[in-house]
Amino acid sequence: MAGLLADDSEQIDRRTSRSICDAVGERLQQSLRPEPRLPTHLEQLLNELQRREREPH
Repeated sequence: MAGLLADDSEQIDRRTSRSICDAVGERLQQSLRPEPRLPTHLEQLLNELQRREREPH
């Protein structure tokens, strides 16, 4: 790994690096399935829990 960092001709600029990261992120979003939705009752319970956590004690 250190050998790659020592050779300046192999480094890429910040803009190219950002473009690569963005492209990888887009492809991951396309390939990963969305999480299944929770059953309604469980979602209501979680919402209630969040509401209670926000209330002052």
